[in-house]
Amino acid sequence: MTSFLRSDRSKPVAVWLFVVAAFVLAMVIVGGATRLTDSGLSITEWRPVTGAIPPLSEQAWQTEFAKYREIPQYQQVNRGMSLAEFQTIYWWEWGHRFLGRLTGLVFFAPFVWFAIRREIPRRLTWRLVGIFVLGALQGAVGWWMVASGLTERVSVAPERLTVHLGLAFALLSLLVWTALDAWAGGARQTLPSPWGRRAAWLLALIYFQILLGALVAGNDAGLVYNDFPLMGGRLVPEDYAAATLWGTLAHSQGAVQLHHRLMAYLVTGVAVAVGLSAWRSNYLHRESKMLGVALAAAVLLQVVLGVATLMARVPLSLGIAHQLVAALVLGVATAFAWRTRRI
Repeated sequence: MTSFLRSDRSKPVAVWLFVVAAFVLAMVIVGGATRLTDSGLSITEWRPVTGAIPPLSEQAWQTEFAKYREIPQYQQVNRGMSLAEFQTIYWWEWGHRFLGRLTGLVFFAPFVWFAIRREIPRRLTWRLVGIFVLGALQGAVGWWMVASGLTERVSVAPERLTVHLGLAFALLSLLVWTALDAWAGGARQTLPSPWGRRAAWLLALIYFQILLGALVAGNDAGLVYNDFPLMGGRLVPEDYAAATLWGTLAHSQGAVQLHHRLMAYLVTGVAVAVGLSAWRSNYLHRESKMLGVALAAAVLLQVVLGVATLMARVPLSLGIAHQLVAALVLGVATAFAWRTRRI
C-alpha cells in the first residue's frame, strides 16, 4: 500500500531521471560526432515514426542516396561520393535520430508508470511535464535546424544549431536538478545566503559559454586562427567585423571564436574564485565545498582541452571530448547551484 502513497521524495524517480540525463548526454555526444563528420544533412526528410526504420534493401539505399544528391552539400562538397561513403554519414545521422526517439521512450514510459502508481512527488509533476514538452520540441527544433541546410547552404545555420544544442544542454541541467530534488525531497528553510546567487550566476555564465561554443561549431570557426593566445598574431582577428551586427555576432568566424575565448577567460576566473571561496567558507557544508572545487577543476580541464582542440584543428576525438567535458561541467555546476540552496 505504501507504493501508492505520494511522498515528498522518491529515489526510484531520481534514478530514472539520472538515466534519462545519461541518454541526453549520449545524444549530445552522438550529435557532436554527427556534426564533426558532416553527417547531419544525409537524411533529407523528417519522418518521426517511419524514419525509425533505416533502408533495408539496395533499392531503399539508392532512393535515400538520390535524395541526398539533390541538396547543395552533395553538389558543392561531396560530388562523386560513393554509396558506401554515403552510408557512413547516413548511419551517424540515423543513429542520432534513433537515440532521440529512444530517449523520448525512456522518459515517457516510466513517467506514465510512476504517475499511475502516484510515486512522483506532487511538486515535481508539472516540471516533468514541462521537461517532456521541451524534449518533444527538441525533435522539431532538430528538423528546423537540418532544413536550413537543404536548399541554399552546405551546412546548417549556426544560429539554429545553437538553439538545438542549447535546448539539449538546458534539458540536461533540468533533469539533473529535478533528479536531485526527487532524491532529497523538498528543501528545508535556511538562513539567507549569497551562495545560491553566486552559484546560479556561475551556472548561467557556463551555459552562455556553451551557446557561444555552439556558434563556433556552427561556423567551423575552430578551423581558423589555430594559434593561441593570439589570433593570427593579433589580439582581435582581422576579419572580426561582418557587414551587419548580426553577421558579426552569429556568422563571423573570427568574431565567434574571439567571443568564445573571452568568455572562457571570464568563466575560468569566476569558477576558480568561487571554488576557492567555497572551500574556505565556514558557512557551506562539505558537499557544497567539494562541488565548488570540483567545478573549478572541471572548468580548468575544459580550458586545456579547448586549447588543445583548437590548436589541433578539431580532430574528431578531441572535438567529442570537448563537448563531453562541457556537459560534465554544466552537470557539476547544476549540482553546485542546487546544493548551495540547501545549506
